[in-house]
Amino acid sequence: MRITLLGTGDTVGTPRAGCDCDICTHALNEGKERLRTSFLIENEGRNILIDTSPDLRMQLLKNGSPHIDAVVWTHGHYDHISGYNEFYRVQSFPPAYAAKCAMDDISSFFNFLKFPKNSVSPYEPFLLYGIKFTFLEVNHPPMYTCGVLMECGGKKIGYTSDTNDNLNERTLEALKDCDLLFLDALMPPSVHIGKHMNYAEALALAEKLCAKEFYFVHMSHNIPLNWDHTGADGDIFEI
Repeated sequence: MRITLLGTGDTVGTPRAGCDCDICTHALNEGKERLRTSFLIENEGRNILIDTSPDLRMQLLKNGSPHIDAVVWTHGHYDHISGYNEFYRVQSFPPAYAAKCAMDDISSFFNFLKFPKNSVSPYEPFLLYGIKFTFLEVNHPPMYTCGVLMECGGKKIGYTSDTNDNLNERTLEALKDCDLLFLDALMPPSVHIGKHMNYAEALALAEKLCAKEFYFVHMSHNIPLNWDHTGADGDIFEI
């Protein structure tokens, strides 16, 4: 199983358009960026996306334009789903999987598209190309949102998606002792936003969950590119 971070940025990405802060200026000068957060999962010769960001076209081009066999959606916010329409006239729309409430939100957004929809109950595992996926409810008010647990080859990989650190016990238990964990970390420790974690909160959650290895994603331009545990676009993990 191979995981590629296609993007690690928040809804506006880094560098942010029109921003002259030190981090955005450094990113521009160094040719670095954080595209909007999404993952490419490869197993058994098949390709699965977790979320379809607005940057999907560029993300796929940068990674060899793989044929996508399935999409797993965490929630219905624009920065996590809107790139799905990039499949138009490129390939058939891949079957999509989401928790029912999330799928209802996404179906409303994509009311102009016909595509294969699979609504899955949270905490009920489903199998895709040798990987066991489970949606885990997280806390991203007011939008219904799930994280994702993946299990393959005896390894356990978790992703909180957009959330604060007020997670229910069932989700916390499912995410304990992950071999690899990806966490929402939108802001530096001095900034608190009720529907996301900041860097310090994400660190504390990773410690609480006893993750063997962890990285932060969905980071704003306020998070320096070189902080510990920050994921970077193009990072690859072989599990």
